[in-house]
Amino acid sequence: MTASYTFDIFSSLDGFGSYDGGDWGGYWGKQGPELLDRRLALYSEEQRMILGANTYRLFAQMLASSAEESGMRDPWATRMTSLPATVVSTTLEGPLDWPDATVVRGDAVDVVARLKKESEVPLRSHGSLSMNRALMAAGLVDRVQVTLFPVITGQTGVDPIFRGAADFDLELIESRTLDGNIQELIYRPTLHG
Repeated sequence: MTASYTFDIFSSLDGFGSYDGGDWGGYWGKQGPELLDRRLALYSEEQRMILGANTYRLFAQMLASSAEESGMRDPWATRMTSLPATVVSTTLEGPLDWPDATVVRGDAVDVVARLKKESEVPLRSHGSLSMNRALMAAGLVDRVQVTLFPVITGQTGVDPIFRGAADFDLELIESRTLDGNIQELIYRPTLHG
């Protein structure tokens, strides 16, 4: 049996995974009760998190600061950090500031290919953009889950989600509207050409 792998990402309408400065706050200041309930339900399912080193460092920093504006006090984020995690890194050393995390050295494509064969639970990655672009190109991503926030961050957007990615055809397999203005879109990616 092969475990499924979901690349889960938050995005502005113009394709940025985060923003720098400005007065957006939180999830671009748009999160509401339906989004938060949906996220908690997603992360309440048994699964293993897969993170790159930079995303792990960002989450660990937010957990350490535990600032209200970091979003880490939302129940879904707290639940996410209680899930078992594999952090793919060539620079980090254990133990990590994540309750059940393991550092695995090596190429992410090799690590995730092995985990997909061995894992008895689904795999999910929130963030880790460059790692997930490589996994998509290798055909290891089964679902791309984009939570699209109703903002354009042309001046403050950083981290273009798919910059440098290969070309993909996307089959929409699920969609929903949350809080009247946030779109959750789940696609099955297929390398184009």
